[in-house]
Amino acid sequence: MSSTVTRTQEERRVLAGTLVGTTIEWYDFFIFAQLTATLLTPLFLEPLGQSNPGVAQILSFAMIGISFFFRPLGAVVAGHLGDRYGRKRILVLTLILMGVATAAIGLLPTYASIGVAAPILLVLLRVIQGFSAGGEWGGAALMAVEHAPKNRRGYFGAYPQIGVPIGMILATGLLYILRVAMSPEAFAAWGWRIPFLLSIALIFVGYMIRRAVEESPVFKQLAQRKASEHTPLRELMTGHTKQVLQAALIFISNNAAGYLVIAFFISYTTKVLGMPVAPILLATTIGSVGWLIFTLVGGWLSDKIGRRNTFVIGYALVFVWMIPMFLMVDTGNIVLYTIAIFVLTVGLGLSYGPQSAMYAEMFPAQIRYSGISIGYAIGAILGGAFAATVAQILLETTGASISIAIYIMVLTVISVAAVLWVGETRGRNLHLEEVEGEQAGAAHLG
Repeated sequence: MSSTVTRTQEERRVLAGTLVGTTIEWYDFFIFAQLTATLLTPLFLEPLGQSNPGVAQILSFAMIGISFFFRPLGAVVAGHLGDRYGRKRILVLTLILMGVATAAIGLLPTYASIGVAAPILLVLLRVIQGFSAGGEWGGAALMAVEHAPKNRRGYFGAYPQIGVPIGMILATGLLYILRVAMSPEAFAAWGWRIPFLLSIALIFVGYMIRRAVEESPVFKQLAQRKASEHTPLRELMTGHTKQVLQAALIFISNNAAGYLVIAFFISYTTKVLGMPVAPILLATTIGSVGWLIFTLVGGWLSDKIGRRNTFVIGYALVFVWMIPMFLMVDTGNIVLYTIAIFVLTVGLGLSYGPQSAMYAEMFPAQIRYSGISIGYAIGAILGGAFAATVAQILLETTGASISIAIYIMVLTVISVAAVLWVGETRGRNLHLEEVEGEQAGAAHLG
């Protein structure tokens, strides 16, 4: 009885640790994305913003994308160290790194104070954020999935995933409160710094929770057998490049569609459609609640009907909703906009919830951190890194928002093809004794 209680308590600590870390990481990331769409362009790209606002907006969205190019580097470094020295300590390091970079943005002088050095320093801090984010997700996903009972990996793996919508809720909710409570002049002068500086307090809370979590049981097995003396990155690149490519392609549609909600729509609705900022932030917060709910549903459902089927259902919803969604957004009606975003999050959640479990089941234990981190990071580059930038370019060149819908639909077809290419992974063995038992059974039958 006591062992069962202890195991349950540890599982709760693990879920709390993975959730709080990814929530804080993505809160930090989304604060920048939201403010880029509404405020940071004039503050950090002042001359260009005055002479050519459209190009300035494209460049500001590109600032979001720049950090994505450093995610693979963060994934390589964190994955390699995580496969050799453990998931837990790397997760603590990535959390601190992200928090320090985010707080530093809140202290950064603007273009009016230091000229061109301002956007250069901003890009440098974005690079650090990207590096940190590249190492964060893989470790959090593995801590959740590798601690999970075999029949609940999808549900456990959904917990680090819901850090994305919860981070979004915190970011957009806080910005909404500040926008309502402060004058536009005060917010532009100093109020925008508050969300970045609050990251310090969140990092402290996250550190205390993560420090109490036990190391992954799979890594403990590797360490006991000294299996961590191998070179995981070399093994990954020589024997598992196909799985890395598959993981990347599975993610591109979800990530690109998600960044429309995170960054593009806020700019599009306020600057093109002329809608007020505060209601859009509130609508995004409501949409994030839907994203949270259906991500958990997606993880749970993947334990019942399989990872592949859940992914396909989610991506089918994203595909069929794209054009109706843009037609609703283009009305400029806040109620229709809120409904459009909320329905999109149903498909986003169902195609995001199973991701942790499916990725973990695609790679062997000794290279798993490296494999899922690098696959995720490459998928983020191909999907969300420049989704807002591409959307803005399509809008500038075609003048029709439907072109953006078609762009996401094409990515969705690619992601579904990748899911079908991988096939069903539910029930694959993750722990060393499970794999060895399976191999011994096969040899006995042979």
